[in-house]
Amino acid sequence: MGRLLGLDSPPMKIMGKFADLICLNFLALFCCIPIITIGASMTALHYVALKIVRDEEAYITRSFFKSFKENFKQATIAWLIMLVIIIVLGLDAAWCYHAGEDVPSWFKTALLVVAVIVTFASMYIFPLLARFENTLKEVFKNSLFMAMLSIVRTVFMMACWLIPVVVAFAAPQIFPVVFCLGLSGPVFLNALLYDKTFKRFEPKEEADEQPDDWHVEVEESEEETEEDAEE
Repeated sequence: MGRLLGLDSPPMKIMGKFADLICLNFLALFCCIPIITIGASMTALHYVALKIVRDEEAYITRSFFKSFKENFKQATIAWLIMLVIIIVLGLDAAWCYHAGEDVPSWFKTALLVVAVIVTFASMYIFPLLARFENTLKEVFKNSLFMAMLSIVRTVFMMACWLIPVVVAFAAPQIFPVVFCLGLSGPVFLNALLYDKTFKRFEPKEEADEQPDDWHVEVEESEEETEEDAEE
């Protein structure tokens, strides 16, 4: 019985991760309130969630605000770009709905394709900002590349974000659980899914020597992968 309740026992580790995710969830929610800081908040959320997945977490709050501060500029610009795209797509969708049959079928198809591509790519934008050091152009390009590279995982990542919504409507009595894990839960599940994809682009030697260095060039990793394949 003592072993089961020990600090290093599996049940206690699981409970510890739940506690970390709840704390992380409230940090992210608090930092999302100003709206414009949503990008930096989500980037920091992914930063810490991936650390939790890899059992590298130490201080949740300190790690969160470390990433929030370091990635604030890039993450905010990326978020504003995404917000503009979302608004444009939303207005186009509303116009298609109200116009009905007057809208050409090719336009509806094109709009749907663009919406799917944007949704797929958006699954990786903030994780990439949190894990790799790239220009914004490279972040958007690599997010689409990774979404297509692991399309099955990407679909599951999208499904993870639907879980809190479905639970909230299907079982409103457990809404407090959704409130406590509504952001950190899906992000943690996402991190479990994209972790293997990210490891394909992380220089192994650098990761071993500097476990806390979270800034690795994706492009360099691709070149190393190609060289290994040629050898």
